Amino acid sequence: MFVAANFLSALAYVVDVLLGILYWLILIRALLSWVNPDPYNPIVQFLNKTTEPILEPLRRMVPFNFRFGIDISPILAFVIIFFLKSFLVRTLLDIALRLR
Repeated sequence: MFVAANFLSALAYVVDVLLGILYWLILIRALLSWVNPDPYNPIVQFLNKTTEPILEPLRRMVPFNFRFGIDISPILAFVIIFFLKSFLVRTLLDIALRLR
């Protein structure tokens, strides 16, 4: 059973790191949107390509009358990331601990 416990522990660590990277990518994109960067910049294109699949469904879920002229999808993404970090990662680690 220690193999399954080690696997779940490693999986929890990888998910935690990926969610942390995603958090920073969304934060950088939100901050860059304030200064209107060059859309042909490779870094800006990378940020758009990696974060748009997450932010676009959130934009569609927000009702039109709830949009106050600003894009609140990064805030919703942060809430989801924090939830996944505190629920999913901790659950995987707890399961791994009980398997040992």
